[in-house]
Amino acid sequence: MPDIPRIQQELLAAGIDGWLLYDFLNRDAIAYHVLGLDFGKHAKRRWFYWIPAVGETVRLCSTVEPARLDALPGEKRLYMSWRELHTQLQNILGSARRIAMQYSPLANIPTVSTVDGGTVDLIRSLGYEIVSSANLVQTFQAVMGEEAYHSHRAAGEQVQTIKDEAFALIGAELRAARAVTTLDVQQFILRRFSEEGLTTAGDQPMVGANEQPADPHFDLTPANAHQIRPGDKVLIDLWAKLDRPGAVFYDITWCAFVGPNPPVKYTEIFHIVRDARNTALAYIRSQFAVGTPVAGWQVDDVCRGVIARAGYKEYFVHRTGHSIGQAIHDNGANLDNLETRDERELVAGICFSIEPGIYLPGEMAVRSEINVFITPGGQVEVYGPQQQELVLIDAP
Repeated sequence: MPDIPRIQQELLAAGIDGWLLYDFLNRDAIAYHVLGLDFGKHAKRRWFYWIPAVGETVRLCSTVEPARLDALPGEKRLYMSWRELHTQLQNILGSARRIAMQYSPLANIPTVSTVDGGTVDLIRSLGYEIVSSANLVQTFQAVMGEEAYHSHRAAGEQVQTIKDEAFALIGAELRAARAVTTLDVQQFILRRFSEEGLTTAGDQPMVGANEQPADPHFDLTPANAHQIRPGDKVLIDLWAKLDRPGAVFYDITWCAFVGPNPPVKYTEIFHIVRDARNTALAYIRSQFAVGTPVAGWQVDDVCRGVIARAGYKEYFVHRTGHSIGQAIHDNGANLDNLETRDERELVAGICFSIEPGIYLPGEMAVRSEINVFITPGGQVEVYGPQQQELVLIDAP
């Protein structure tokens, strides 16, 4: 059941007259999450749920599916024809002017821009201004409580341990003169996740060697698995959460070299990436320490600037970080002024990654990823160790 009084409080604070939630054919998972509805039940007709900043909520459903929103509070209205739908929407929205929907101007935040263009046209044609619900979505989907954060930390303890075990496995197999592939390491990680009660929700950890991680979303398969040998560069990106409802993901990336003496260039780009990550974290902490608002795009600029000044601007090809929650990529602020411009502020209760990288096609890549949580008191916390030097895997 949605917390209507709290939603209305947020609407009033933002100067928005109401939030119009809408779905057709289960296109908008955000609406279902915010309203506490079962996303598994297929909506074959359009429905709308109006939450005014002041007043009673209203449910609008098709006569074909009249009970679609019966679990929600508020007056119930029905429509049969498209003409009745338009009339009912006009009557329901009434004298409101600024209406929040899952829309983002210029698609700057595509993760919350789920309302189709035609429906946006429809509401505008009725005389209303549509504003983005992005900040509301962050508040009611990405801000987490103490129990959720504890689940993040609990997962983190196990993920960090399994990461160490994975690097140790490579060394042990090589010292025993046994072949070990990137796929072997990936399957080891997945097996250990299962043993510790963790889930990846169907995703696979990334284990890449040498040039493979230069594709940031490299897809490991049996056909392209690399046999790991002394002198190889290894990147492991792994994420998991407790296998229980409401649990929050933990997501890290570490880099290693098989042997005692990594190449100078590999060490150089690792240090640049590490310094960019540390600079971004320090910037967030400094802003919160003096109570200055900080948005996702600003952190991206700070982090990206370190890599640009080192001469690798064109090789940092993705955003600095993403929102983390019950989904590995959740709907809070991302640290991004490259792929999108995320103007949402970092607020208490959200979790996100900082993960700059340098990707040299056909040669090598480095990424270093940590997870940041903003406590209710405004403390900027990172749980678990942060990689400061390359892992050196002892091998013959």
